[in-house]
Amino acid sequence: MLGLMTDKPLLISSLIEYAAKYHGETEIVSCNTNGSIDRSNYKKVNTRCKKLAQSLLKMGVKKGDTIGTMAWSNVRHYELYYGVSGIGAICHTINPRLFPEQISFIANDANDKYLFLDAEFLPLVENLSKTLVNVKKFIIMCSKDEMPSSKIIDDLICYEEMIEIESDDFSWPDFDEKTASSLCYTSGTTGNPKGVLYAHRSTVIHSMAAAAADAMCISARDVIMPVAPMFHANGWGIPYAATMAGAKLVLPGRNLDGESVQSLIENEQVTFTAAVPTIWLMLFEYLEKTGKKLESLNRCVIGGSACPRFMMEKFYEKYGVDVIHCWGMTETSPIGTINRPLSKHDTTDFTKKFDLAVKQGRPVYGVELKITDDNGIVLPNDGKSFGNLWIRGPWICSGYLNIKNSETHGDDDWFLTGDVATLDSDGYMQITDRTKDVIKSGGEWISSIEIENFAAGHPAIKEAAVIGIFHPKWDERPLLILVKNENSEVTEEEIFAFLKDKIASWWMPNAIEFIGALPHTATGKIQKLELREKFKDYKFEDI
Repeated sequence: MLGLMTDKPLLISSLIEYAAKYHGETEIVSCNTNGSIDRSNYKKVNTRCKKLAQSLLKMGVKKGDTIGTMAWSNVRHYELYYGVSGIGAICHTINPRLFPEQISFIANDANDKYLFLDAEFLPLVENLSKTLVNVKKFIIMCSKDEMPSSKIIDDLICYEEMIEIESDDFSWPDFDEKTASSLCYTSGTTGNPKGVLYAHRSTVIHSMAAAAADAMCISARDVIMPVAPMFHANGWGIPYAATMAGAKLVLPGRNLDGESVQSLIENEQVTFTAAVPTIWLMLFEYLEKTGKKLESLNRCVIGGSACPRFMMEKFYEKYGVDVIHCWGMTETSPIGTINRPLSKHDTTDFTKKFDLAVKQGRPVYGVELKITDDNGIVLPNDGKSFGNLWIRGPWICSGYLNIKNSETHGDDDWFLTGDVATLDSDGYMQITDRTKDVIKSGGEWISSIEIENFAAGHPAIKEAAVIGIFHPKWDERPLLILVKNENSEVTEEEIFAFLKDKIASWWMPNAIEFIGALPHTATGKIQKLELREKFKDYKFEDI
């Protein structure tokens, strides 16, 4: 026998509709690239989302079509989150920091029909336009008086002109809650980026979990500023969770320096925010230089990279801000774990408090974790045994877009994260290493393998290896270790020049070390573990 409950689909459009109806006057604050600030509210933005939806339908967008975005965290990007998915189309957020070749790949792989972009990204898109084979039109997200011109792309469309002619009278359609809603690609550190396709159901459930008291504890009384860019995995889910709660939302745009972040926190009375550690280091520098405070801020989420202990302690001791450590991936929507203390930790002393806080946290409701050895044997949750980390749940991806078989997706919906971790008896997880040779710097992945391959392409180089070295600002930065060919001479400067047009600037190693030979395993693989031990006390000159 089935229950006698209404079967109403869980759709993303219901979030903005609810906020407009019950929190209509609550502000949405948006920072523009030129430094100006736009102020709106949920009621007005819901209307604009509906106008956008009608424009898309008139353009011929159908259910299941993919619409690309390339924009900062601003209100127009927020409108795309709802206006696109609200008609059953897919909102594909593109990271403009990827290599141009990667951007072309993912736009084509996603089959983007239209591309919405902030005006500052027009030069980038102009250079790529001939490679974007499926894109029919390019829409510039600006007003008529800000509209740029292009000698390369014909018939650019102005966002504001496009939506202003549409009617206020529109009702969000109903459809299957498992319909695809949004798309985000991984960073592509091991081959091409892979598409993670979210659903309406998974997004709404993820929002409920994120807003829960033992997660981010989001309420209508909060003023929330998600610093994590909206082109990352659904902006860390906060644009949805904040809308569900009816909280005031502050979208910071592109300027994330210490002064800009502090000014927004102070002027808008922000109570909750989220970002990678790099952002907070810049904020600390500004606060220490100016003596300014964070009077309204009571908590912040730090993810993307492991949060240094000193950062947690400084936030708490000097500014009265609780740091919430979290972990997740593009494949997990992104929340996997959130570090909140249990009641038994209320009497924990200062040292033990932060011993716990540095862990990545416990799985939120809906998420399951396990660790296994290389043979697939499940290891105990004793806080000591470390193994391959697996995850599953209603917002964890079951496969990648356009990839038939994925080695990371196992039986019974388990996903292999690529991390090595421990789990304790209370469920607290701590990342101890990564199985893939990637480096996380400022919240972004850097592929050691790709740098190695390019460096080894220099005629004077026999072998190359890259390892991550601690950096107080960026968490990790790459150290390039090279073995020269016999009788070959080459300088650091020559290697840097050789790599300049082959890798992104922020991938460039901070230093190069030449050694006589690299350590190898019996099968010929470079022993990174031995290299990390050899260079464990290494310090970059700029520190």
